[in-house]
Amino acid sequence: MIDLEKIIAVIKERNAKTVGLQFPEGLKRQGPGIAREIEARLGVEVIVSGDPCYGACDVDASLLDLVDVLFHFGHSRLLEDDRIVYVEYYHDVDVEAAVRQALPLLGGKVGVVTTVQHVHMLPKIGQILAAAGKVPVVSPGDSRITYPGQVLGCNFSAAPRDVDSVLFVGSGNFHPMGVRLATGVPTVAADPFTGEARTVDVERIVRQRYGVIARAMDAKKWGVIVGMKPGQRRLEQARRIKEAAGDAVLITLREVSPERLIAFKVDAYVSTLCPRVAVDDAARFTVPVLTPVEFDIVKGLRPGDRLAFDEIRGD
Repeated sequence: MIDLEKIIAVIKERNAKTVGLQFPEGLKRQGPGIAREIEARLGVEVIVSGDPCYGACDVDASLLDLVDVLFHFGHSRLLEDDRIVYVEYYHDVDVEAAVRQALPLLGGKVGVVTTVQHVHMLPKIGQILAAAGKVPVVSPGDSRITYPGQVLGCNFSAAPRDVDSVLFVGSGNFHPMGVRLATGVPTVAADPFTGEARTVDVERIVRQRYGVIARAMDAKKWGVIVGMKPGQRRLEQARRIKEAAGDAVLITLREVSPERLIAFKVDAYVSTLCPRVAVDDAARFTVPVLTPVEFDIVKGLRPGDRLAFDEIRGD
């Protein structure tokens, strides 16, 4: 549930006259109602971002230039900009059934991770594990991570390595697969929305990614994609890759699609944007699109048996 009173208080405290609202896709339908309520109560102008929003890194920089304060909903703090106020959103779904389903699949010492939507349930998850004779371990991440035990799609630094298994509580496949590849530890995914639990199998995605790597082995001309979203801009990484690639060009993009790439006529791309771009949309691209980790394997800068998901790490 969104705490509108806190938002009202921030607007008053800052004496803001123009207010921006940015929502991920699942919360966008709440935007018009929140905007109307703020305008009615405070007499300020409210502008709602209509662009896609995929994470805390994906701040609408164009809207940010138009407003006194931008409320970014659904994600935890990432960018250090006083104009941005992150408004976290927590699911109230009960995690107990899914965690109990996971118990037989877990070892004795269990690392526990989740996304920000369920991070408030970590104490309860720990209690369930401890009552079943497990030793729960919740670790802090690096500077991009707000809460101990929290993972992002681009950062798994809070996932413990010195455990028998890792329990990811949440929905979807990308996060638990990333945890499994980042840690090398057997990982179990417990979905609180379905109440089901499963051991994470990364064999198919690993085969797919090695297939993309193999297709890029003979590439001569490279495109190195630089992300223009504030939290994904890794220009130094892109410059390093360009130098290692030889015949390469830096290309800036905010959103990556096959249509935007086809005109450049290169043999392969390396995406330094969100790591999910290359992985989730692999089947749509007509030429190989690699992550920096995979590029390093192609160029012999990383052992071929050390495939992992690309991460954007903090301090």
